Amino acid sequence: MPLRSMLPWLGVAGMVILLDQLTKHWMQQILSHGRSIELLPFFNLVLVYNPGAAFSLLSDQPGWQRSFFIAVAVLASSWVIYLLARYPGRRLFCFALALILGGALGNLIDRVVLGAVVDFVDLHVAGYHWPAFNVADSSITCGAGLLILGSFRKDEGRAVSEAAVK
Repeated sequence: MPLRSMLPWLGVAGMVILLDQLTKHWMQQILSHGRSIELLPFFNLVLVYNPGAAFSLLSDQPGWQRSFFIAVAVLASSWVIYLLARYPGRRLFCFALALILGGALGNLIDRVVLGAVVDFVDLHVAGYHWPAFNVADSSITCGAGLLILGSFRKDEGRAVSEAAVK
């Protein structure tokens, strides 16, 4: 498939990366590590450096996880780019993949440059805190949700199932 058919989706991914990196940079300018600013009764800004994966999985390991998560992000991003090239006309499918790609690359940049992912959104209720996250994490989650939603649609579900088999 020509690169031109992938450009809209790569543009979406690029916008996610830009928004993610700008917000992370901004939070690093206004917050100190671990400091929290309450914006709403359920929403704080907090600067956290996460060397692990989602929910700080493997963050307590001695450092091997950085290379592992970098490799996973590169492989997953390569696979997503392949799928974008293969199914450029599947709008919902490609939009979801573009969100995932942008999020994966946004967090990959952090891992390569900082050795950890910058997280800053802290949602909480009744003293229970959701693990801190960022724009890239939100983009990946929304993309995954759209893939699930699309799998129930006749036209998009075929692309999802074909991609899973390959």
